[in-house]
Amino acid sequence: MAFADACNWINGNVNSNLTNRNSIQAICYSDVKSQFGLTANHVVRACARVAANRLTAKRKRRKVREFKPTSFDCDARTFRIIEEGYLVSLSTTEKRIKVPMRVSNYHIGKLQGRPSTSAQVCKHRDGNFYIHIQLKSDAPKLKKSKNVIGVDFGRRDIAVTSTGNSWSGKDISSIRDKYFRTRTSLQKKASQGTRSTRRRAREILKRLSGGEKRYQSWLNHNISSSIIREAIATDSIVAVEDLTGIRERTNQKPRNKTERRRSNSWAFYQLRAFLEYKGIKEGVKVIAIPPSYTSQTCQKCLHIGTRNNKSFKCENCGNNCDADYNGAKMIELWGCSVNQPRGSELLSCDINSRATESLHLPYRKCR
Repeated sequence: MAFADACNWINGNVNSNLTNRNSIQAICYSDVKSQFGLTANHVVRACARVAANRLTAKRKRRKVREFKPTSFDCDARTFRIIEEGYLVSLSTTEKRIKVPMRVSNYHIGKLQGRPSTSAQVCKHRDGNFYIHIQLKSDAPKLKKSKNVIGVDFGRRDIAVTSTGNSWSGKDISSIRDKYFRTRTSLQKKASQGTRSTRRRAREILKRLSGGEKRYQSWLNHNISSSIIREAIATDSIVAVEDLTGIRERTNQKPRNKTERRRSNSWAFYQLRAFLEYKGIKEGVKVIAIPPSYTSQTCQKCLHIGTRNNKSFKCENCGNNCDADYNGAKMIELWGCSVNQPRGSELLSCDINSRATESLHLPYRKCR
């Protein structure tokens, strides 16, 4: 309670243009410490939280929201983990207290013998208090390897690897459509129903808020973990498509509202980010390659053709396979060309007679 009151006081009494925590601390440190009875380190953390929230609000072009008494920040001096019995020692406005933690074997393995740098005590929706502990560790050096796993992102299949693994997007598409229909119905009731109906609809919308995002994050975590585990087992690096700006490009194409909504809801960047940070943690290199023509180029003869929905058939060599798998194999070739000396030779080919016959170059007569 005192931490949230201090944050609200700082935000209301210190110049709103200040977003540097040291500048904010220099102005209000003594007043906050004497008025709210916080320890010196808690005052520093309160100033830091106000500064961080102001920066976020400035970036999103909105006002700083009111601070609620549901959490407070700690540093290495205001909290300490006692491994014997797994207690956490917290500094409060009166005295230090020791609180038992409910830890699993996973958490014990993470906490054992590792110094913690900071933490945040939060009250969750279930009414229980949780402590979020930050640990620092040195990332292993990225392994060098000639083996590459190509990953093709898509809507029908969320991810397809060059080793033949794939994750269908059918289930998440149906879940997203269900969430959309539910939100549409509730939003209509929240604006047109009776007073009690509107209140109930708003409560349900609030409860459903974030459920779709949490499911997407859970799915992307599972997919990225599987790919990184396979890369570790095969001593490979991972190559993905750089799909930056894909929404802007696809929205220029004529599509109905349903297709536009489905395309814009895919979290390709999140899946790539999960792969990158998990790769850093495990020493697996993740590289991004240009997506141009990866789904239209034959992985065997490198002839550029056209894909027919889910299937790919090369007009040059007759290769017939799944289009997403062919794209993953091309991404693998791109990754090999980037990762190996003289790798560009992997993407070169001889023009045979059949390809020469079908090659039509535009020309202009000279006068």
